[in-house]
Amino acid sequence: MTRNIDITQEKGNVCEDAGISFCVYLITLGCDKNRVDSEVMLARLLETRRFTPVTDPQKADAIIVNTCGFIREATQESIDTILEMASYKADASSPCRALIVTGCMSERYREDAKTAIPEADAILGVKDTETIVQVVLKLMGEQCPAVPMIKSDPGLIRSLSRSYFQAGHVAHVKISDGCDNACTYCTIPAIRGAYTSRPIQDILAECMVLIESGARELVLVAQDTALYGVDLYGKPRLHELIRAIANLPGSPWIRLMYAYPEHITPNIITAMAELTNVCKYIDMPIQHSETAVLKRMGRPSTREGLLTLIHNLREKIPGIALRTTIMVGFPGETVENFRSLYDFVKEARFDRLGVFPYSREEGTPAAIMPQQVKEDVKHTRRDRLMRLQQKIHQEKQQAKIGHTIQVIVDEALESNIYVGRTQHDAYEVDAVVRFVASTRLNPGDIVHVTITGADDYDLQGVLGNESSK
Repeated sequence: MTRNIDITQEKGNVCEDAGISFCVYLITLGCDKNRVDSEVMLARLLETRRFTPVTDPQKADAIIVNTCGFIREATQESIDTILEMASYKADASSPCRALIVTGCMSERYREDAKTAIPEADAILGVKDTETIVQVVLKLMGEQCPAVPMIKSDPGLIRSLSRSYFQAGHVAHVKISDGCDNACTYCTIPAIRGAYTSRPIQDILAECMVLIESGARELVLVAQDTALYGVDLYGKPRLHELIRAIANLPGSPWIRLMYAYPEHITPNIITAMAELTNVCKYIDMPIQHSETAVLKRMGRPSTREGLLTLIHNLREKIPGIALRTTIMVGFPGETVENFRSLYDFVKEARFDRLGVFPYSREEGTPAAIMPQQVKEDVKHTRRDRLMRLQQKIHQEKQQAKIGHTIQVIVDEALESNIYVGRTQHDAYEVDAVVRFVASTRLNPGDIVHVTITGADDYDLQGVLGNESSK
C-alpha cells in the first residue's frame, strides 16, 4: 500500500527573500524507506541555501516526485501523480520549470519512463539522491554552488529538512538498503540491489541528530531489519544496534519494522524484552502460513516454525503486539492451502494484520509459474481473512477498556482532545487513541491514558490522572 507524504510546513514567503532562489515541491509515494530518501534529498537542497519547500505545487519552481514501483497498483499511482504534477508545469500561470521523477518506479522502468513520460525533465533512480542538487540547479539554468556537502553519511544532514515534514516527533531510520532474500514474487532486489547495512556509528550519529531535532520515536526500517549487519560484520547485529540506540540520551521509543521471521534471533528477542524503551511491537511479514506455498515463494519458513516463533515472542515479551502481512492468491494456492491459512490466522491471533492479493510482477519467477489464481478468487480470500481479523482486532481492543497505558501524543484535534498511539501501534499504519486531557500536551509527549471505550478500530480514553475527575 502506498502513502502520499507532502511537505506540510511552509516557512513564510521565503521564496522571495534574499538568498533564496527557487521554491521546490516534493511528494513521496510508497514506503517509509522512500520517506527517508525524500528527507535526505530535501536536506541536500536546503544545504545549498538556494531552495525552500512549499506546500502548493502551483507555487513551485521545481517539482520532485519520489515514486513507488513495487507492484502494478503503486506504479500506476506514481504515473498518475507524475501526470498531475506535469499539469502545473504546463500551466502558463505556474512558475514551474522542472519536473523531476525519482525513486523505485523510475529505477525499475528508467529507460521506458524516458519515452513514456516525456513531461519529466529528469528521470533519476534510487541511488541518485546525492545528485539531486546538481540536477535541479542545472534544470533551473544555474551552476551548483560551491558549498560543503556532507557526503560521509546522508542521514547526518536530515535535521535540515525535518521541520518541513509531518510529525517531527517520529523519525524513520533506514538501517540498510537493498535485499538478498530471493522471494519469487518480489522486485525489490532488482530495484535496490544487494543488502547493504550502514555502519553502527553512522546510524547512532543520525539518531542523535534526530533526537536533538525533536524525535521521540525512532522507527527502524529496512527491507529486512532482522538481517542488519550480516554483510558488514559477518553476523547479525540488530540486537547490538538496538541496545546502542536505547542508551542514547532522551530514551526515545524504538520501533522495529520489516523484520523477516526467518531472521528473528533469540538475541533480538532478548534485547526487546530487556530494554524498556523498545516498543513491545514487531512487524514481521510472514506472507503465508503453509509450508508448500512458502517454498514456492522462496521463503524458508514453515508453518511449525512460525507458530514456534509466535509462541516464543509472546512468552519472552509479555504483551507484545505482533503485526504481519499475508499474501493470498499466490500461484498454486489451493482451496486447502487457504483453509489452512485461515485456521492459522485464527490460531495465531495477530494484533495487527494486512492482507494483500498477489500481484503478478513482470520479471519475477512467480509471474511465469503455472496455476495463476483468478483475480476474483484473490479478492474473495482477502476479504474473508480481513473479516476474521476484524473480529480478532475488536476483541483485543475491547480487552483494553479499563486499563491505563502509555500513549505518545501525535496531534491535538481540539483544545482538550488529542490523538496518540500506544506502543502497539505504528505511526500512520495502525490504530490510534483519541483521549481527553485538560492539561496542555505537545506532539511527542508520552502520557498515561485510561482507556474508556473502543470502536471498530480505535480506542478512546482520558488522561490517566484525570480519569476519576
